[in-house]
Amino acid sequence: MSEKATISRRQFVASAISVAAASSLATRRAFAEVTGDEKATPQAAAILTDGPGWKDQGIENLAKSPHAKLRDVPVRAVTITGGFWAQRREINVTRSIPTMRDLLEANGRMNNFLRLTGKSTAAQSGPVYSDSDVYKWTEAVGFVLQSGDHPELRASADKIIYEVVAVQEPNGYLNTYYQDDRKSLRMLPQTQTTGHELYNIGHMLQGAIAFYRATGDHRLLDAGIGFVNDFLIPNYGPAPKKPIVSGHPEIEMGLIELYRITGDKGQLDLAGYILGGDKRIELPERRTIYMFSGTPFTARIKMEGHAVRAMYACCGATDYYMETGDATYLQTLNTLWNDMTNTKMYVTGGVGSRSDGEAFGDAYELPNFRAYGESCAAIGSMMWNWRMLAITGEAKFTDVIERALYNGINSGMSLDGTLYCYRNPLAFDPSTGDKIRNTWYDTTCCPPNLERTFGSLPGYFYSTSADGIYVHLYDNSELNWRLENGVGLEVTQKTNYPWDGNVEITVTPAETSDFTFYLRVPGWADHADVKVNARAVSGAKPGEYLPIQRRWSPGDVIELAIEVVPQVIEANPRVADDTGRIAIQRGPLIYCLAGC
Repeated sequence: MSEKATISRRQFVASAISVAAASSLATRRAFAEVTGDEKATPQAAAILTDGPGWKDQGIENLAKSPHAKLRDVPVRAVTITGGFWAQRREINVTRSIPTMRDLLEANGRMNNFLRLTGKSTAAQSGPVYSDSDVYKWTEAVGFVLQSGDHPELRASADKIIYEVVAVQEPNGYLNTYYQDDRKSLRMLPQTQTTGHELYNIGHMLQGAIAFYRATGDHRLLDAGIGFVNDFLIPNYGPAPKKPIVSGHPEIEMGLIELYRITGDKGQLDLAGYILGGDKRIELPERRTIYMFSGTPFTARIKMEGHAVRAMYACCGATDYYMETGDATYLQTLNTLWNDMTNTKMYVTGGVGSRSDGEAFGDAYELPNFRAYGESCAAIGSMMWNWRMLAITGEAKFTDVIERALYNGINSGMSLDGTLYCYRNPLAFDPSTGDKIRNTWYDTTCCPPNLERTFGSLPGYFYSTSADGIYVHLYDNSELNWRLENGVGLEVTQKTNYPWDGNVEITVTPAETSDFTFYLRVPGWADHADVKVNARAVSGAKPGEYLPIQRRWSPGDVIELAIEVVPQVIEANPRVADDTGRIAIQRGPLIYCLAGC
């Protein structure tokens, strides 16, 4: 996100946009069956496809994705009841998200919207991607509301959504940086490569969808559909439409997730066209490397360029594979994953070693003091590995998720929830006066990204499959959901993970049922002992899921026992900066050693 826009910052001329016109237009388009007062309870009309309903969709809606092996469970279906993550998530709700809202307002993010409706005289402030900060914050609130009722957060989000949709133009366009006097610059090829218009709308779609799944409120979703269906699809894409390029990948994920809940194939096709690259926009190779877009995704053979862009592009490409089954995408994704995890990933799960361009370096270029390891990049890796896990059901992807979550992501927010890391180096000298954690960055992509990740965390604990259920992460928690055959299922975890490796899992189907419980054995384990109802189960292998197929009865108990001891980790000898150095790992945690 470091790239600076080259566009002059002339002051907007304030203009009033009709809220009613933009809102009602989008509502008629997206929800033709809705009639009457728009303030009426939206839940009754908020199902766009024939299933699942808005409450039953997970982090992603994979219910009908033909090439996904695993299906997400809703965030609301899992309650984290204590242990390692409960306090982290509580601070996220009570401190991080509310204070970030205040910081967004204090730093002009909302004034950028208010000035366009005549409610603020402040000049436009912040970078070209400033709108996305608001959308990621809204997404964080959406995920939190999926876990429970928080009236103050809901009221804050309602107010912000009202102010956002008020500036949408009748043609569907919505971007505070390119309205009024910058209107002539919008969606020009150069603007697309640097202006983050599509990046912003991608985050808007994700925020809108998260809020919709929490509340059934579709106002922001209507605005997103308006941008896509009224402005983007009619005007941009294959000839004779205007060319399109994703300067910062993000729109691809948003379009495909939108397609999953609308069934509008035009949205999927546009995402595929963007992933394929538009030859009409000629860009130097160094630019397409940096953007990780602009050329066919399937032609890529290594991780390079801006790390967050690369991770988001891979997320979008994985989503595209899950819907289309295009084998060239899967081959490319596996090639890129192997390149990243074998040669370009830190022991913390962080990615992106170079501060110059916030980029991947060469193979084994993993410096410690100079490590960048942007929080957003680690989050992007977690998101991508979650998608690869959905395709395959392979635990190697979960191992990367866990490594990034406990280390490269968790380090990004202070324990009190008010200080954030943009970069996460593996070595640091405080005598320089530099501060790693700060309350605010003018490029504030990482703080709300961390907040939405902690808000969505319950949705990463389990997946269902045609033959049963997978458990991915361990902490004190309760699942109340159902198998894909419709049988209700409750799963309760009791554990002190990650401080020790003993996990007691109580499995309670609504009725005695045959299915497979896929128990994850972390890759860091030397070995694992597994019992069901006190009887030993063989076959547990580190770095794999143990399939326990049996006839399950209410109250059956699985016991997982892993010895958690300090482990010495040595880097690949080709990592020059780690010559003569080791890392200490205990369970999934990588330890930081402070000098005296």
